[in-house]
Amino acid sequence: MKENKSLQRNIGMPQAIALYIGAVLGSGVLIVPGLAAEMAGPASLLAWGFMTLLILPLALSMGLLSAKFPNAGGVSHFVTLAFGPKAGALVGWFFLMSVPIGGPVAALTGAGYMTAAMGWGDPARIAIAAGMLAIGLIINVIGMKVAGKVQIAVVIAIVAVLVFSFAAALPRMESIHFTPFVPHGWMSVGQAAAILFWCFIGWEAVSHLSEEFKDPQRAAVKGVTIAAVIVGVLYFLSALATVGTQSYLRGGADSSLVWIISQPLGAWGGFIAGLTGLFICTATIIAYSSAASRVAYALSRQGYAPKWMGRLSDRYQTPVGAIGFLTLCFTAVLSLYGSGLLSITTLIKFPNATFILTYIGGCAAGIRLLRGSRAGVTISWISFAATVAVFPFTGWAIMYPLLITLLFVLVDYLRQGRKRAGNIPVASDAEKISRRAL
Repeated sequence: MKENKSLQRNIGMPQAIALYIGAVLGSGVLIVPGLAAEMAGPASLLAWGFMTLLILPLALSMGLLSAKFPNAGGVSHFVTLAFGPKAGALVGWFFLMSVPIGGPVAALTGAGYMTAAMGWGDPARIAIAAGMLAIGLIINVIGMKVAGKVQIAVVIAIVAVLVFSFAAALPRMESIHFTPFVPHGWMSVGQAAAILFWCFIGWEAVSHLSEEFKDPQRAAVKGVTIAAVIVGVLYFLSALATVGTQSYLRGGADSSLVWIISQPLGAWGGFIAGLTGLFICTATIIAYSSAASRVAYALSRQGYAPKWMGRLSDRYQTPVGAIGFLTLCFTAVLSLYGSGLLSITTLIKFPNATFILTYIGGCAAGIRLLRGSRAGVTISWISFAATVAVFPFTGWAIMYPLLITLLFVLVDYLRQGRKRAGNIPVASDAEKISRRAL
């Protein structure tokens, strides 16, 4: 790999907005509105309203950091500047090892919508999921300019279907469906809000692409604000349609939006709903594969990941070494699922704790790095408090980041031992950067 190679700045404002939306607006929009309504009834709309307001500081905390410190390391880089290279590298590995599981889970979820609609079995589900993952990886090899354009098209299709579903629900919405407003007590609203939090995580993923923004200041701050408003409105309208039609009682809590789409379209409704699931999950795969490959590239550049992970394509200047690593991981996880050793229910629990720890690290870094901006520090504190409050609900999944931490400490100890044995200075470039930032 030549030293002068670097990632290309080719992500403009529209592509940045689409990547943000794709990372956040996941498969939860098809499932969670019904589950929240089942839990809290019409009062679940209060939880949606609260979370819609909360996502702006969550999004802006990552946007402000990306604008001020654009780097492929994303959250890992922010934590490095705030707390040192080892903390930053550990957070980077938390995020990196979330995606090899989260990607296949998203693919299997999207494929599950289509196979359920068409009456196909599990082999078809695995084949479709593999195809979705392959598309995400190939697009990332070709480059973010192409990925951004594809993401724009996918997001437009998603928004069109969700707007259509709300329009189709309007004639079926009745005021009686909003009473009683709090059928399960006010505590249920808080419980629903905790579930909804998962729908609004994803802003940290695009921070890893900030080094490739044409204009980091504009794309990161203005782009994330526009995306947050769009995502918040789409989620709330989907929840309003679910409650107003009581589709969560008629079509099932986990397929309420599918029922809404199916009503005006008849037999085609299931197919459209399945296709929507594919689009939504493919958008998520593209965004997270992009982010994970960039953080692997950044960790390799800093010496905290194997050198081959930092290899760039001669033609496209994309991190093909890191994409190769993701390909191996995706294949292994799909194979485990196909063998029946791990269910999707079990798989989905593993990355929860690592995703939240990544976010906690980024928000903590924001508190320290955005000291020159009162608004920035306030936003970071709000985001930090919200993510810390949710972390205890991860349960046994905390064992996954604990294992990653133990392996990281062991590898770093051996690495430092080799440096001392060879009389090589221990201080890395990342440490020097951290010292200058402070």
